[in-house]
Amino acid sequence: MSTHVQKPGWFTVNVFNRVVAWITRRGLSVWGSRVLAVRGRKSGEWRTTPVNLLTVDGEQYLLAPRGHVQWTHNMRAAGGGELRLGKKVDAFTAVEVADDDKVPLLRAYLKRWKAEVGVFFAGVGPDSPDEELRRIAPDHPVFRITVES
Repeated sequence: MSTHVQKPGWFTVNVFNRVVAWITRRGLSVWGSRVLAVRGRKSGEWRTTPVNLLTVDGEQYLLAPRGHVQWTHNMRAAGGGELRLGKKVDAFTAVEVADDDKVPLLRAYLKRWKAEVGVFFAGVGPDSPDEELRRIAPDHPVFRITVES
């Protein structure tokens, strides 16, 4: 498995993520934003971070543009979590998507959010050949989520 991680800069941590999370907690989605809550794999405490919820062919996915970050490790251990938008909380289970199945998901994610996260994809964009998307697939965990009813 890849160990690729791109740590966020000061502006992202202290301004951008906080603003997006604040708006999302108040019930306004910024281009599909949600606050992801997942239990810490060591502490068992809830950890939160803003994420972009991707929908492709009626299925929902969470994709980690920065690579194998803390929430992805916690998601693997917990097998699910919560997506929050305002007062609405959706509990879900998660299954990691195999690298070979990520190409259309990476393409869809980049089509929607390239302006926001394109810098984390090593020059690969939504119009890149499948081979380029396959090359970066191991660096970007993707989870198919199923909301519990």
